[in-house]
Amino acid sequence: MDQASIKSLVRDHGVEFIVLQFSDVIGNLKQFELPVSQLDKVLDGDVMFDGSSILGFTEIDNSDMYLVADLNTFAIIPWTEGREARFICDIFTGDKQPFAGDPRTVLKNVIAKSESLGFSTFNVGPEPEFFLFPLDENGRPVFQLSDSVGYFDVGAKDEGQRCRQAITRNLHALDFEVEALHHEVANGQSEVDFKYGDGLVTADRILTFKWVVKEIAAQCGFHVTFMPKPVARINGSGMHVHQSLFTSSGNAFYDANDAQGLSVTARQYIAGILKHAKAFAAITNPTINSYKRLVPGYEAPCYIAWSCSNRSALVRIPASRKAGTRAEVRNPDPMANPYLALAVMLASGLDGIENKLELRPETKENIYHMTTSRRAELGIDSLPGSLSEALDNLEGDSVLTATLGEHLLNAYLGLKRAEADEYRLEVHAWEIEKYGN
Repeated sequence: MDQASIKSLVRDHGVEFIVLQFSDVIGNLKQFELPVSQLDKVLDGDVMFDGSSILGFTEIDNSDMYLVADLNTFAIIPWTEGREARFICDIFTGDKQPFAGDPRTVLKNVIAKSESLGFSTFNVGPEPEFFLFPLDENGRPVFQLSDSVGYFDVGAKDEGQRCRQAITRNLHALDFEVEALHHEVANGQSEVDFKYGDGLVTADRILTFKWVVKEIAAQCGFHVTFMPKPVARINGSGMHVHQSLFTSSGNAFYDANDAQGLSVTARQYIAGILKHAKAFAAITNPTINSYKRLVPGYEAPCYIAWSCSNRSALVRIPASRKAGTRAEVRNPDPMANPYLALAVMLASGLDGIENKLELRPETKENIYHMTTSRRAELGIDSLPGSLSEALDNLEGDSVLTATLGEHLLNAYLGLKRAEADEYRLEVHAWEIEKYGN
């Protein structure tokens, strides 16, 4: 997209407002709205805002920042009947330098490193799941399951079907290629899958996807949550992330001469993922609630291993080969900041490639059914059991701390340590019921 084509689209659609969107440190979508009369300022990157009002950005004594629109992210917002258009923005400092605390910039930096190593494309395909809950007569969410059906079930009992279809229509209008939409395993749980793309585009799409799902679900009379485990003792919501690297010669993960169809590059990348998994969990599984999903028995991975078919492993290699050869990392959840999640996983894989890490043999057994001694015999470690443990691992990982940079790392750790402390100091309903008599 260029300025002339954007101005033409704005004029043809009768756009009245321009919405500038970006992600804060922990992945919340933020937006800033201007009348269309300010379009030239937007296109020239001259829109300023107060960075001290955004968690983890700047202090009040150095708060002037710029929103610089990525013109390729321009889109007419479909449910506004053409009245609003949006851009996703990069954050720049008051002296017009890329802001070190901008999650989108962090991802761009890691992708640039990947390109410097000879990889032309970092392809990513996410699978974000979500729950739909009903609203009461006052429009407040009621955290009760909205249906009684399960995986791929059909019929009038699937209350979310029309909502998924409405979400899909709006995603199509935003140039997503939706590949499938269906009911997930748990009651009230849905999934809408969209086609893979390069890393930055996909991170933008995840941010956009969550925004669209929340907007359209509300219009359909539902409250949507991307919370990993909103209901105890049923499957939670994950965001499996399929990833691969391409060079000018094709998929760098594929080797026709390998018995499993995996190249040395793929094996090194996966080894890097396994090496850093305990640390990057602090980013890919960023909430207290995330660790209530990562428990045995509900199809979520708990153990650091890989396999070509075994869904109890952290990394799975789907059956597709040639251009479709990829690694599916299964622990991330949809609460993760998409830019940071992709950045730390890519950095982990690149560390494996740069240091030629050796990948241990795949695990074919069901890890959930293994004894502790059997896991120890195979060298299978566990993911962190809590957010605090994950943060400790992140803080001790020199590769990932360098990837995030000092400013963003300190901001993220500060916010998440405070979140963990808030939870630790609270008295919960379960405790009252268990110990209060």
